[in-house]
Amino acid sequence: MSRPADKIEGGRVEDKLAAGFVLAGGQSSRMGSDKALVELGGEPLVARSLNILRQAGLSATIAGARSELSRFAPVIDDAGGAPPNGPLSGVCAALESMQAEYAVFLSVDMPLLPSSLISYLLHRAQITGAVAVVASVNGFGQTFPAVVRKDALSAVRAELSSGKGGCLHAFRAAADQLGLPFATLAVENLVQAGQLQHPAGLPAAFWFLNVNTPGDLERAETWLSLTHRVS
Repeated sequence: MSRPADKIEGGRVEDKLAAGFVLAGGQSSRMGSDKALVELGGEPLVARSLNILRQAGLSATIAGARSELSRFAPVIDDAGGAPPNGPLSGVCAALESMQAEYAVFLSVDMPLLPSSLISYLLHRAQITGAVAVVASVNGFGQTFPAVVRKDALSAVRAELSSGKGGCLHAFRAAADQLGLPFATLAVENLVQAGQLQHPAGLPAAFWFLNVNTPGDLERAETWLSLTHRVS
């Protein structure tokens, strides 16, 4: 099994290589309260997301916040971002704030992702030179998590200003503008090859659950409780 990253010291990715960001600026209208603070397994979603990045050896910063979240990690403002632009303003703010070569973005409402997936996305970005790398499951590309090169900022900011589309559209547009690849990592292939697995044994299709509603939260709680019983 190959190592998912080639610039790791003591289990931590070098800061000059990559920085991790949790996108937490959504309106949470379907949840009824700020989903960043909603608890899953007794832990706020924002804390779970930050830990996923940290377990992958990354620094972890919050991009955008609807509540006071600085007790969990440093927060950068996504000033100027508002629906319908959504998380794209947070992406721009993060890319502008960092010195690292790559940004790793994770939405605050995806608490079931294994940290090993983050590492493999970053590794794929390194070996392909892609502007952006995302995952796919069951043939469908997922917007997050995503690894994005810092030099995509100008193109991504232009997409934000135009209001043409969301993050995935902006990542593809940046790749086209820079003349570099946009890469997708098929999760099932890595799972079948034994290169990726979930620490709680969740199948890959469950990893990408977006916890946007109380029903989604209940579903995530059920899945986690079932895996705990099995283990």
